[in-house]
Amino acid sequence: MSHVAEGKLLDSELLGEIREKFAYIDTDPLTKEARIFLDNAGGSFRLKLANERFAEIDLIPDHPMREHRTAVYLSDIEKQGIDDIRTIFNAKNGAIVPYYTASQAIFNLTGVVAEHVEGTNIVTTALEHPSLYDAAQFYADKFGKELRVAPTNKITGGVDVEEITKLIDKDTISLNFIYASNISGGILDVETIIKEAKKIKPDIYIIIDAVQHAPHGLIDLEKTVVDVINFAPYKFFGIRGVGFAYVSDRATHLPHQRLLGKSDEELGLGSVTPGHYAAISAVVDYVCWLGEKFTNTSDRRSLYEAGMTAISQHERALLQILLDGTESVDGLRMLDGVTVHLDYEDLSKRDFIVGISLEGIDYNVAVDLYSRENIIVYDRVASSIYSKRMLESFDMDGAIRISPMHCQSKEEILTFLKVTKKIVNS
Repeated sequence: MSHVAEGKLLDSELLGEIREKFAYIDTDPLTKEARIFLDNAGGSFRLKLANERFAEIDLIPDHPMREHRTAVYLSDIEKQGIDDIRTIFNAKNGAIVPYYTASQAIFNLTGVVAEHVEGTNIVTTALEHPSLYDAAQFYADKFGKELRVAPTNKITGGVDVEEITKLIDKDTISLNFIYASNISGGILDVETIIKEAKKIKPDIYIIIDAVQHAPHGLIDLEKTVVDVINFAPYKFFGIRGVGFAYVSDRATHLPHQRLLGKSDEELGLGSVTPGHYAAISAVVDYVCWLGEKFTNTSDRRSLYEAGMTAISQHERALLQILLDGTESVDGLRMLDGVTVHLDYEDLSKRDFIVGISLEGIDYNVAVDLYSRENIIVYDRVASSIYSKRMLESFDMDGAIRISPMHCQSKEEILTFLKVTKKIVNS
């Protein structure tokens, strides 16, 4: 399920280099005061170079679809950016398509599949982000299809393979599901789910939301053959204003909105600023730079894999510390007055997200108490459209969500634990 089983902290000197590459890593952008930012599943740390490259390239007035030198330079940046998105996905075929947001990508492409592929039902899960679930519901209603929803597992925080596959039959149009949850952190067994689904219906369309998982673990479309998968650069060290999707060869041949003179593989409408491609290349450059510390290969995907493995290992080690603490600092599991929700022991099945409740303290009050200690967390509550269905599937009314990133340190996690103990004991 996960490419990393055990955690391993990054060397402190290397982590220091990493932290220098991110903006506002330990400082509030407005007050300039020290803070610990633990809301990376909502916002996300930005790689300085990604923003710098975007600004640098976006100032250039030339259009990349021209033949003079500067235009060719911009065209090459676009081509490199597309290649780098292929590196992220390990996608050797299909199309890379830009959208305004990753949510727009999943909505648009879900609609194309639902409208033009024969069948009577669409299968999804209760774990989904609204962008994927609501898209499935919207187009099921629009085209008179049945929406079948697999329940979550209240222990693992994910969805069991058999709960999904038992809903699939010969009339299923598509299977639409999330790679990893931004509520529970649960990573779904994507490879097994796809394999078992295709045993039931070999030509089923697979649509995956990878926005949460992409910054934390490897995606490999050579192993998990899908028709649509997306990610959001702003959640992946990059910038806002664009989302990208991979679309399989067979899915590109469906009737999309497209400029009629272009090939099936050219699904983008209008001109995406080359700066967006420069920014995503900066992100991949960074991951490969990190990968160089752990492997001697010159192959870009191999470097990327090594970098993402180091990222996953560091995050898993920090997760272990967050839950179990150290000899001198109690972890969340040991703190009286703290409930760790969906606390599944196998950390290889979890991205770096933890939901907690503090006894006798409302979620929004707790968020404010952390903020007074210069720690940023967020409350996910059942009144929010972004968490209602998922929380209710776990019989929860809410949680304080802690979502760190690999560029954060053991010391920050220990500070969070000390502050948590102070809050529950006050």
